Amino acid sequence: MTITTDGLEKRRRSNLMTTGNIYKNMDTHKKTLLHLLKERAYKQGQFVLSSGKETEHYVNCKPVTLSCEGNALLSHLMIKEIDDDAVAVGGLTLGGDPLVCGVAQKAYYSGLHIDALIVRKNPKGHGTKEVIEGNKPPKGSVVTVLEDVTTTGSSAIKAVNALRNAGYIVNRVVTIVDRMENHKVWENNEIKFISLFQLEDIINAE
Repeated sequence: MTITTDGLEKRRRSNLMTTGNIYKNMDTHKKTLLHLLKERAYKQGQFVLSSGKETEHYVNCKPVTLSCEGNALLSHLMIKEIDDDAVAVGGLTLGGDPLVCGVAQKAYYSGLHIDALIVRKNPKGHGTKEVIEGNKPPKGSVVTVLEDVTTTGSSAIKAVNALRNAGYIVNRVVTIVDRMENHKVWENNEIKFISLFQLEDIINAE
């Protein structure tokens, strides 16, 4: 049986609303997640980012994304933002690993089929020398890229390019925290960029 894109979207919305009433509780989930990010992920001081830029605001999402509560909340929120016809979510290791796995598990318990793909920073040094790990969908499938913190967009674009080079369609990047000063990179790469929070949201959270 062939299911159209509209059919997939209707089934996705129906299943998500039935399983856990995600839309009903979205505001509560987001407020709780923001509190966790402020409490566990945010630090103020003098730091140097991976981009080489100095900042007094540092966000490391891993204490949240790798926690039971944080990962569950993120999966609830991020699955709503992926492409309607996505059959997988992918992310650059290490930050993307818990996100793609969490969304894949959320999909399963929502009656959907969305697999997780992990993109290596460098090809595997032995065996098949894979760049992309996971249960790979057929070429031409739509994959959404997930990220934890986006500063320049270079990490997300690395994942986007690896997936596109492997034959997948990537139209969207979803991140937890957007701390970018310039979003031109998305237009240049024909990507729709979505963030759950801005850096200022975390800084100003009580």
